[in-house]
Amino acid sequence: MAEKPTKATIFTYQVGFGDCFLLRFDYASKQRHVLIDFGTTKLPEGASKNHMIDVANDIGEKCGGRLDAVVATHRHADHISGFATNAAGNASGDIIRGLKPKLVVQPWTENPKLATDSTGPAATRSPALRGYLQSLGFMHSIASELTQMLDSPSAKTFTPALREQLGFLGEDNLSNASAVKNLMTMAKNKYVFHGSPSGLDALLPGVKVSVLGPPTLKQTDTISAQRSKDKDEFWNLARLCLAQDAGLSAGVDDLFPHSPGIPGRKAPLDARWLAERLKNMRTEQMLQLVRILDKQMNNTSIILLIEAGSKKLLFPGDAQLENWQYTLNQPKWLKALIDVDVYKVGHHGSTNATPKSLWNNFENRGKPSKKDRLQTVMSTLPGKHGSEDRGTEVPRIPLVKALKSQSTLYATTDLGVNDRYTQLDLKFVETTRTARFPKK
Repeated sequence: MAEKPTKATIFTYQVGFGDCFLLRFDYASKQRHVLIDFGTTKLPEGASKNHMIDVANDIGEKCGGRLDAVVATHRHADHISGFATNAAGNASGDIIRGLKPKLVVQPWTENPKLATDSTGPAATRSPALRGYLQSLGFMHSIASELTQMLDSPSAKTFTPALREQLGFLGEDNLSNASAVKNLMTMAKNKYVFHGSPSGLDALLPGVKVSVLGPPTLKQTDTISAQRSKDKDEFWNLARLCLAQDAGLSAGVDDLFPHSPGIPGRKAPLDARWLAERLKNMRTEQMLQLVRILDKQMNNTSIILLIEAGSKKLLFPGDAQLENWQYTLNQPKWLKALIDVDVYKVGHHGSTNATPKSLWNNFENRGKPSKKDRLQTVMSTLPGKHGSEDRGTEVPRIPLVKALKSQSTLYATTDLGVNDRYTQLDLKFVETTRTARFPKK
């Protein structure tokens, strides 16, 4: 009989606004470890500048110097920035690389061969696929232009709150070139999509891992929501607004950068009203653009359903509604998700990453007295994303209330100053809770 794990442990590391989960599976003969994401765009208050290095070293200690696999759910910085390396070889990414994982799992959109020969996972040439991949790639140049713009004189017209939000989204969508290269070269790569093998089963005997997302464009076009509405104009608009021929990379100091101005002169009084509103319109368009780009990258996020012993663990990265729809529209998978035991809250608790059809489908939701009550883990940092006034704050308040009232929630927001992670122990006969905030 094949060896099976007897228990599992989930370490949810405190990385501020980001994700970092270490999964340990205990076997009779050894332990096996899988790292799911390792990134941040904002460390918690009071964290040292070496915080991510400390986390990487702690991961190394817990896995005994050897990881079995790494899963990078998608390219956003708050999920992969920790994999970045440096010339000295002592960055957090160098430490993880030194743990010599056998496998790195990433979404199909990260396959470098797709970007060059425009073929999908089924090896079928597709103009739609080529356009989609080019769009994702171009997103990083837009993010770069945006962060440069925030350092230009034109950014003085932005309110402090808007400037912070634009900067946060821009930095999250930068290409993270060092981390991307490290992930591509530290081990054998597996690029996955809905229904494809994960590659993890061979490394985790007795564990079944199903890939529920992202779907391919051949399976559904929901992940390219903008293309389904207007397949051409959106990305052309992005190019028009932010490319060098619009003058943005040089630093736009006025509304008409290609027309000569008169130094020291202000616009006539009757023109100032229009000029101010044009600047506000540009700002709003910029914010809408980066929000859409941010959403598109989340729709490439991996969704994993892990079945070990008597337990089911659901890890959806930052998958948002468009990514989820392909799975949730299939009765087979809705049925498989009914009895999930552990749910990793999607996208740090955002409003559209935990679809209500998914949440309401969990039969283990209930009061604290409920047997085998649903357990949830969430890594987040309030006040960095969205707006409470618009109902887009992260984490979303109504969702957090539901998580606390209908599940046992392990959230990094509850960690103390000296706590590095939350720990959830799962026995495959019964579930027990250990010290919630182990000191390190």
